[in-house]
Amino acid sequence: MKKIILFIAIAVSITARAQVSSVSLQASGLTCSMCSNAINKALKKLDFVQKVDAKIKTSTFEISFKPNSVINFDMLRKSVESAGFTVCAFVAHIHFDNVRVKDRQPVIFQDKTFLFVNTGEYILNGDKQVKILDKGFVSPKEYKMNSFIASSPEIFHVSL
Repeated sequence: MKKIILFIAIAVSITARAQVSSVSLQASGLTCSMCSNAINKALKKLDFVQKVDAKIKTSTFEISFKPNSVINFDMLRKSVESAGFTVCAFVAHIHFDNVRVKDRQPVIFQDKTFLFVNTGEYILNGDKQVKILDKGFVSPKEYKMNSFIASSPEIFHVSL
């Protein structure tokens, strides 16, 4: 059933021209600078990560990527988890080039499928912040507030 839903979503989706420029993620469970350092090291091990800037006071990490690299959101999340922490906010900074988005309509760019939720219909141009709302990318409380139909792990539920 999941494969059928994924196939239908991809068949009716829009292929978009967009580029992820950076990601801001906030981790929970940090108590000191050593915690921040552990996450920083884990993120820098990923071959597509160019730079990580840690903000200890807010437990936030600004991540930039190597040019022309394939960015894997799940690997970023798993790197934080492997350091012993959880992601409680994940925002991708994306440059859009005339991309039409509509509530509950999938949009594909690069190797990712985004399903925009709680949004109207827009044409996106320029730099926008897109928040991932799926489990493991937001706090458990925020995840419970959103009720998504079970979908494939290849589809990210996002909001603007």
